[in-house]
Amino acid sequence: MCGIIGYVGREEAAPILLNGLRRLEYRGYDSAGVAVYQPEDGLTVVKTKGRIQNLADQVEARGGIRGTLGLGHTRWATHGEPSDVNSHPHLSQNGRIAVVHNGIIENYAEIKEFLQSRGVHFVSQTDTEVVAQLLEFYYDGNILDAVTKVLHRIRGAYALGILCADCPDRLIAARKDSPLILGYGDGFHFMASDVTAVIQYTRDVCYLDDGEIAEITADHVWVYDAYLRPVEKKLHRVDWEISAAEKGGYEHFMLKEIMEQPKAFHDTVSPRIQAGKVVLDELTFTPEYLKDLEKIYVIACGSSYHVGMAAKYTLEKLLRKPVEVTLASEFRYCDPIVTQRTLALVISQSGETIDTLAAMREAKRLGARVLSIVNVVGSTIARESDDVLYTWAGPEIAVATTKAYSTQLALIYLIGLSFAEKLGTIAPQEYDAIVAELQRIPEKLTEILSHREHIQYLASIYFNHPSVFFIGRNVDYAVGLEGSLKLKEISYLHSEAYAAGELKHGTISLIEPGTLVIALASYAPLFEKTMSNVVEVKSRGADVLGLTTADLEQDMANVVDHTLTVPQTHPMLLPSLDVVPMQLFAYYVALMHGCDIDKPRNLAKSVTVE
Repeated sequence: MCGIIGYVGREEAAPILLNGLRRLEYRGYDSAGVAVYQPEDGLTVVKTKGRIQNLADQVEARGGIRGTLGLGHTRWATHGEPSDVNSHPHLSQNGRIAVVHNGIIENYAEIKEFLQSRGVHFVSQTDTEVVAQLLEFYYDGNILDAVTKVLHRIRGAYALGILCADCPDRLIAARKDSPLILGYGDGFHFMASDVTAVIQYTRDVCYLDDGEIAEITADHVWVYDAYLRPVEKKLHRVDWEISAAEKGGYEHFMLKEIMEQPKAFHDTVSPRIQAGKVVLDELTFTPEYLKDLEKIYVIACGSSYHVGMAAKYTLEKLLRKPVEVTLASEFRYCDPIVTQRTLALVISQSGETIDTLAAMREAKRLGARVLSIVNVVGSTIARESDDVLYTWAGPEIAVATTKAYSTQLALIYLIGLSFAEKLGTIAPQEYDAIVAELQRIPEKLTEILSHREHIQYLASIYFNHPSVFFIGRNVDYAVGLEGSLKLKEISYLHSEAYAAGELKHGTISLIEPGTLVIALASYAPLFEKTMSNVVEVKSRGADVLGLTTADLEQDMANVVDHTLTVPQTHPMLLPSLDVVPMQLFAYYVALMHGCDIDKPRNLAKSVTVE
């Protein structure tokens, strides 16, 4: 969701804040602003609806803003329409306190009414302004005391950056259920919602935990709990290069990240296979625990949920244990049956997805053991899990995930193989065959990517179809869900995915001439059944684009209008190959529609509000 950056040091703050905001653009936003303390003029706020370049132009039009202490923010509207006045930072009534905020203040209306009854005048429609006004209400010369009083009064999720004109050498940061990091340098410090905002300046960061408050000056950082008791924090060294967060000559981050999938898959898998065996040193599962395991819940949102759908087929086949895939946003409200013999497998690219985090905490409260798959080292989900596996995908900037999805799948395969070997539910020859084939996936991904011009050509044929349906069975259905999501989120076309056998239960009534059906039929045992569904939609006038493996291409070509093919592989690993043509097809369709591919409308990379 929103992006936050704060800087205190010896350099001019405004250019640093604007640069950091540009690196946070991928999180999604509709407006942006900065607040800088100027020794001669006090707090100066510039904010505007629209792109960060609009903000930079306004700052330049003022002749710049001179000061070495400031806050920056990109807003994604939750309360109040996108507008200049609703943009952050927000000022208190006396103009002495500036606040930026990511999250939702649930009891803002109650607090607003309380303050209005005491003569406070509000200028925006946002929930954030109540924090600025409440800080002024409680402020008696000690900003930390005022902050603690405010935090005990508000309810909801927040990452807060606070600047007080009476304390012109420091920033205050606080968080609950919304990520916030601190960046450490020589004579300067940062606060930010994401490492990408500060990686150009420092690699040394720490992650604030829920309920913590930080006091930040150019030379020192103090971290406290909610009652201002000192807290010792561990520094983490960020080990990826800044070039990983740049386009590297590609037109869009999404295309760059699609093309990086062979390397990301290799980097995630290769260190965890030694002498032909899966070695997950990060995990502590014993054969005894796994034998007693009664159920696995896969908990995730969005594309990670689609990984979970593929995981169900994989893990149930390998482990012979029941696997239930549940949307994180629903898990807390369905009264789940969880015991100490339940494993919660939690999947999140950012490790901060608010619904997933809340569901994970509920699963732990009910007694489940938590194994998480995340991409961001030190993220909240990673820190709170019993066991964690990291995807080594590197930073993913485009809002629509690609390489993180692929590496999550890779870890599902490794988990399944490791657990199956411990349980004795897989034959040695089958185990060896899958491990060997896993190591060949990167070269097969490279082969698929080498044919992207053909996929672009097919996109040019079908990009104007107003309605698209993806169909498939088993793992093909799981990939269809992801393909459909990719298409709708970046091209804005209507797109849905259905299990092919469900067409006749209602959806087939929507099939008519001009409808595009994308049929995934790479899973050989169900190829003929899926093709029978293709015949049904063809007979009703649909155009059909099919995807299958090279050995089945001719059989499919006899029925569909055009085909996409992937190399043959073990059936369990098909999702890793099938998804890439779907990603490229969505990318090229969106490109032909002139869409903002890396930053689709109304979407955010890390969903940190409910």
